Amino acid sequence: MSAIDEGIVREYFEQNGFLVRQARKYQVSARRKTGDEEIDLVVYNPAWRRGSRRADFFLFSSELPLVQKAIVAVKGWHTGVFSPATLKSSPEIFRFLEEKVLKEASNFFPPEAGDDEGGALTKILVLPSLPTAEPFRSQSVELLKAQGVDAIISFRAMLLDILDKIEINQNYSKSDTLQVMRILKNYDLLKDTQLDMFPDRGAASRRAKT
Repeated sequence: MSAIDEGIVREYFEQNGFLVRQARKYQVSARRKTGDEEIDLVVYNPAWRRGSRRADFFLFSSELPLVQKAIVAVKGWHTGVFSPATLKSSPEIFRFLEEKVLKEASNFFPPEAGDDEGGALTKILVLPSLPTAEPFRSQSVELLKAQGVDAIISFRAMLLDILDKIEINQNYSKSDTLQVMRILKNYDLLKDTQLDMFPDRGAASRRAKT
């Protein structure tokens, strides 16, 4: 995972009011990761309200207020689709769900943080995309849920949300990620497109504008 991938995810959660902690500052390549090294980001929502329902599996910004605390695994495989075949042949995708990892995750949060179901630890997977055609899309979702993934976010959905909130007359000098996106937006090099998770949502939005 590159630093830019993690930077995008960090900006997305921070812009939506979360406190974000990077679990580690180094890259692991010559050995298998330990439990805490499987976690890319730890996020906490101080505005979460006790008694909230669980967030939907497809996690857009409208659902984020329903998440109190979460561990996030970032898979920036931008040239691929997380098809059933990919999920079955890539066990490393699910290593952040192992018992030893979840045990380590509990150390990042105060013990009083959420005792009811809504405040349970959410396991979030950030990925490029899922198949658009059925039955492959539904099969991918079933496989992810069966492994213990609570929610997924696509890079496309995150980037669209960030772009929507960026103001071209602001100087984002403290964030290289936001500053680059602001410059590209200013010169009309970035255009809004429909979300890939829910293609019908994008179509409905376009119909409403016509």
